[in-house]
Amino acid sequence: MRQTTLALALGVAFIPFAYAETLPEFVGETIVVTPTRTAQTVDDSLASVSVITRSDIERLQARSLADVLQGMVGVTLANNGGEGKGTSIFLRGANSDHVLVLIDGVKIGSATTGTAAFQDFPMHLIERIEVVRGPVSSLYGSEAIGGVIQIFTRKGGGALTPRASLTVGSNNTRGATAGLSGGGEQGWFNAGVAHTRTDGFNACKGLPGVACFTNEPDNDGYRNTAFTLRGGYRFAPGSELDLHALRAQGDNEFDGTFQNQSEFVQQVIGAGITHRFNEAWRVKLSAGQGRDESDNFKNGVYSSTFNTRRNSASMQNDFSLGRDHLLTLGLDRQEDHVRSNAAYAVTRRDTTGVFAEYQGQWDKHRVQLALRGDDNSQFGRHTTGNVAWGYPVMTNLDLRLAYGTAFKAPTFNQLYYPGFGNPNLRSETSRNIELGLGGRLSGGRWSATLFDNRISDLIAGFPPANINRAEIRGLELAANRRFGAWDAAVNLTLQDPENASSGANQGKVLPRRAQESLRIDIDRRLGVWRLGATLRGEGERFDNESNTRRMAGYALLDLRAEYRLAAAWSLGARLENLFDVDYETAFGYNQPGRGAYLTVRYQPK
Repeated sequence: MRQTTLALALGVAFIPFAYAETLPEFVGETIVVTPTRTAQTVDDSLASVSVITRSDIERLQARSLADVLQGMVGVTLANNGGEGKGTSIFLRGANSDHVLVLIDGVKIGSATTGTAAFQDFPMHLIERIEVVRGPVSSLYGSEAIGGVIQIFTRKGGGALTPRASLTVGSNNTRGATAGLSGGGEQGWFNAGVAHTRTDGFNACKGLPGVACFTNEPDNDGYRNTAFTLRGGYRFAPGSELDLHALRAQGDNEFDGTFQNQSEFVQQVIGAGITHRFNEAWRVKLSAGQGRDESDNFKNGVYSSTFNTRRNSASMQNDFSLGRDHLLTLGLDRQEDHVRSNAAYAVTRRDTTGVFAEYQGQWDKHRVQLALRGDDNSQFGRHTTGNVAWGYPVMTNLDLRLAYGTAFKAPTFNQLYYPGFGNPNLRSETSRNIELGLGGRLSGGRWSATLFDNRISDLIAGFPPANINRAEIRGLELAANRRFGAWDAAVNLTLQDPENASSGANQGKVLPRRAQESLRIDIDRRLGVWRLGATLRGEGERFDNESNTRRMAGYALLDLRAEYRLAAAWSLGARLENLFDVDYETAFGYNQPGRGAYLTVRYQPK
């Protein structure tokens, strides 16, 4: 793997944190469900998993999902020109459509592009984010080649509690949020609304023949109004109902040859009921729908419509085979629908998946085995599997080894978009192996993971074809530490996302992936004050397969401060890109310069 001077410098920065006391929200007792579809602690997980909690979101004064995801271990991000603009997530160097995204267990994303609109989901409505790195197709089916990101909305419960906030900032940014949550011994609810708008800046540089393929030197604004509603009722211990809905809608301005404005809707609704028949058998039934809709315009004149709908349903049975043994058997059903003014030859497909998983422990050995079969109405059957093993080689030092396979069915755009699609495409497949070390010393947690992911039949080109292979190797390091009133967290990723296809591009770096990335978060509690800073650095990346369009590496420093005005009132200030660095994550698209934001928040503890 190539390692630049920047990479070596980032590695040195990690050393002081390797044996550390962790931040409270990262302790091993934190519960996650995404790696296995069952509840387990972070310490017990045999997968590479990171958790972003509500307290993290508030501490960072995060304004978008990009704020918390960018620079996380294993995560690279590309943005097309600022807030609300197209945002792609590359997990462990895999393609942006190799990331499966769930909201409260419901699969979301566009069936035409294969990606989720990360830029449209307001942080105020989010309770927790779980990021699983590595293949998880054996539990979730298509798309989980790079990993899974699951977003959980705020659940509520407890005493009746209102909350609200107001934000103003650079580029004439204004935002307001409000919410109410509560519940009793058996029921709970949460309702929230968030509105933001900004005048933005010129999204695209207007370079000849690249990026947006036009020159429109104007500010590109963004407006988003979103709400969430979630509620549930516990009928008896182990038996409960959960209902949830999230909707975000607004308009987005950008630069483009055929369209430069979009009116969008992102919507997720779902329901789940869990019942425990006895101590050994629990069943969960769930169903949901994700919608991704856009009407597009050029200078106010209608241009196109792309509406996709994903319906899903699942039955999951968990059988306890003893204190340290759990068997899960499940059935998933998914239907994708496309409605557009573009003449897609096929507008619907369905997939049925059957999966089994075993989690067990003998003495000190922990094992996870998973096997899944998917039957796609267009691409036939795919079988995927995972096997993972963990062992405490010494006190507070755990070793784990995992192997998994995954696949991704081509998107409707890749198959059928008029003048572009190729209906003869095959599904992409992958094989991943990883070795991890981690542990807790003096109450802390740290982890180090080596991975090697090999992807076959990678789809690329115009028109698209199964002509590529990719080999992605990497090292991930993460640690958190508390020094008295100081909190610190470090995430470091070194990876080599290489085009392994024969031909002129063999050995080139896959587009838009940085090979080195570092994120350091430092916070200090000082009476009624909380002060913090985030340093994010990334190495160079390229915007095309031939690596002729280079984007230089960069380092950004953000500062934040929060003052507790009263028991429930606080004033927060955030200064982004302190040194006004000019940088790119997608060639030809501008990124925000220095920006300042003030937030007044009412939130009883």
